[in-house]
Amino acid sequence: MEFTINRAAFIKAMNNVNRAISSRTSMTILQGIKLVLDETGLVLTGSNTDISIEILIPVNDDEANLQIVESGAIVLPANFFSNIVKRLPGETFKLTNTSGLQTKIQSENAEFDINGQDASAYPHLPEIEVRNNLTLAADTLNEIIGQTVIAVSKQLSQPILTGVHFILASGNLTAVATDRHRLAQRSVGFDDSDVNADIIVPGASLSQLQAMLDDVEKVDVRVAENQVIFQLGENTTFYSRLLEGNYPDASRLIPTEKRTTLTINAHDLLQTIERAALLSHEGRSNVIQFAITSEKSLISSNSPEIGRVEEQIFAAETAGDDLTISFNPDYMREALRSFGDEQIQIGFKTALDPFTLVPTNNETNFIQLITPVRTY
Repeated sequence: MEFTINRAAFIKAMNNVNRAISSRTSMTILQGIKLVLDETGLVLTGSNTDISIEILIPVNDDEANLQIVESGAIVLPANFFSNIVKRLPGETFKLTNTSGLQTKIQSENAEFDINGQDASAYPHLPEIEVRNNLTLAADTLNEIIGQTVIAVSKQLSQPILTGVHFILASGNLTAVATDRHRLAQRSVGFDDSDVNADIIVPGASLSQLQAMLDDVEKVDVRVAENQVIFQLGENTTFYSRLLEGNYPDASRLIPTEKRTTLTINAHDLLQTIERAALLSHEGRSNVIQFAITSEKSLISSNSPEIGRVEEQIFAAETAGDDLTISFNPDYMREALRSFGDEQIQIGFKTALDPFTLVPTNNETNFIQLITPVRTY
């Protein structure tokens, strides 16, 4: 195996493949990055059994300027190999593996010899039977992930809640995530009404996928029995296992009654919450209080050992009963960030019931829900 390639183009592909590689895996070979070179180009593969990423650098890629001398395959230690390539001095580098598993890396005056592993021992990527195929705009998928993955559970004792529930039916995609303290739900329409699927994708997989969507226009989503494949352009394939089990009926958590509503700019309220959180994070209980009356609305936090903060907020509109409610500011901040600079309506039932945040221009297709904190 021997080739020369542009270092920047290789690093870009390598960084994405490394998202699937974990040093904590029990399979030593999966701590490596697999390189396969043939006449079509260079394929990089990384996997941790939950996620697998495969990227082709085609031979006709002008930016990569891949020069093939001899085909072959090798698995190299991902962390060590990546650090070497990132620190090489030249714009290009040469990789040579002529006999055995020792691989030589050269760039200008720098030369490294590292030991690899036999590529034939690397686990094969899953061969799956695609049941449903859907194409989404990358920016839409990016938005859906960003607005829902914040609410997945971090508790491994509830593995089903560590994923985002995707329901595809009748030309509509609904994504839901909840950790039982908060909920995020987003719906979008799509063109193919024949696609029907009900899957739970691990939140960790979606976070890694989201980081790869910046330079992508469209994503082909292919659903199989226990895998989902995201095809990013022609040359990048992202595999994720699916979580098994029944996701709870999230619609039952969303209140239908609003006794108090407040309409406000999400970004403006976020700034106020972040100021109040400076104090709440220093105290023993990370809680902020929201007091809403017909005359004024206040955000406050009180910590006996630290001090007190209080700030009046100026809502575009307030309606309904007076209310005082306490909540976790971190949940509120992440929810507000998902709306950007939009105008939102916050709907409350009582001080003990979950409250909802919805954009005023799209109330039915996007909702964030937060459970209040009991302070007595």
